[in-house]
Amino acid sequence: MSHLLLTVIADGAPHNNGPDFGKASPLGLLVVVLLLIATLFLLRSMNRQLKKVPESFDPQHPEPDQAADEGTDTVGQNPGQTNGQPAPGKPDDEPG
Repeated sequence: MSHLLLTVIADGAPHNNGPDFGKASPLGLLVVVLLLIATLFLLRSMNRQLKKVPESFDPQHPEPDQAADEGTDTVGQNPGQTNGQPAPGKPDDEPG
């Protein structure tokens, strides 16, 4: 088995050595040209979309957003507390 494998590997002569071997066909050129055209259309479309993007995503008047965010930060609080106050109906000394 290994003798046959070595014979096949050692046979380095190309078997396809006709006059057209290794040359590109016109079909390959057509594929490359079509890919270039598609890339140009993609770039054109992307530039149009990027022109629609605003300079900054910061709101002009952030006050309404800040008012809605007041009191929503519960980091370090117990789950039953809101704004540092205990939940209604639950005294502080009862485990909850």
